[in-house]
Amino acid sequence: MSRESEAAVSWWRALQPDPERKRPGDRAALARLRRVSSVAEAMQEPATIALFRRIGAKGAEALPNVALLAAVLAHVREDVPTRSAARLVGPDDPDKPETAVMSPLRFRRLMEAREPDERLVAFRRMAALAGGRLPVRDLAETLLDWSEERRSRWVYEYWNAVGPAPQPYQSTPAEDIAP
Repeated sequence: MSRESEAAVSWWRALQPDPERKRPGDRAALARLRRVSSVAEAMQEPATIALFRRIGAKGAEALPNVALLAAVLAHVREDVPTRSAARLVGPDDPDKPETAVMSPLRFRRLMEAREPDERLVAFRRMAALAGGRLPVRDLAETLLDWSEERRSRWVYEYWNAVGPAPQPYQSTPAEDIAP
């Protein structure tokens, strides 16, 4: 777990209302972030700037990813830290893609999204399809680093796949070898 993802979880929790602890959260900030139509709009929200500072981001080039993270996390209602986001929306059985919360086609679109606004739409859809129940830490790590390696990991997790099975070593006994 990275320091940035821990800071994002802390930021998300601070915004969430908690009636049991009589903590109001910041419903207004969540509502504004849920309504943004672009990452550029999310960058202008004070809550996004608070997240930027909290995770210790540096430089203007980091702000779009932080704004994307803020806008997506605003749609998460419940943290589900026990599984990855890709595994939560993937099919129970790779041979039965119809069991997926997020269809393989939508998942493919999410994997192909490169621009921040494309990712905003795709990840918001994922949050909606998951009923707002996603792992905040995993989303933070993913949205702050949407690399090829991360996308590959997501594909494996979505399909509940494991790496290729090792082939058994076939040895020929020495006595079976003809001279």
